Amino acid sequence: MTVPSPVDHQRYDDGYVRGILNTVKTIAMVGVSANTSRPSYFAFKYLLERGYRMIPVNPGLAGQELLGQRVYARLGDIPEPVDMVDVFRASQYVPAIVEEMLAMRPVPRVLWMQLGVRNDEAAARAEAHGVKVVMNRCPKIEYGRLSSEISWMGVNSRTLSSKRARLAGRGVQRLSLNRVTMAGGADAARVEQAAVEQARVEQKGDRRDADLSSPPLAGES
Repeated sequence: MTVPSPVDHQRYDDGYVRGILNTVKTIAMVGVSANTSRPSYFAFKYLLERGYRMIPVNPGLAGQELLGQRVYARLGDIPEPVDMVDVFRASQYVPAIVEEMLAMRPVPRVLWMQLGVRNDEAAARAEAHGVKVVMNRCPKIEYGRLSSEISWMGVNSRTLSSKRARLAGRGVQRLSLNRVTMAGGADAARVEQAAVEQARVEQKGDRRDADLSSPPLAGES
């Protein structure tokens, strides 16, 4: 008998997503690429810059460094506790990743599948072990939306705050996630498009700031 999921995976409550992004500290990104034009690279860089401890997982890059972070071949090789596993692999690979994740000690508290990645059986398996699950979402986009950063691109993020944005590091404004969520707002397609535009802006900024860029690495998942 299949146990119903404790959350609606068709439409996540903002409080559920905000709670995850506010509490996780260490994120292992499975399938991250060293190719600076790939979405996984942008997401990894974005989250790293916002204070998360990011651990890259890619067997093709194992032993190297990505943005100053050591790359591991598999989840089981990571020598420290992980709060969240972020999956940048196709949906059919998620069950094996979940099994690896459940073998970790301690078991990570969150399984996050990126945009276009969904596997309900793997999600149910993880939830049966007390793991929170998010599917078909990007933490970079959700952070940008819930913090209202994405509104800088002209998108209604459905959040409201009277607090000023904090200026933190290298002149980048980084907002907290403690915004009040409003009704209505942007649809998923427009939010995703805004995130793509934001990534392009960030990439141009990196090219202009050569002393802050890392040397290119070979390999892709």
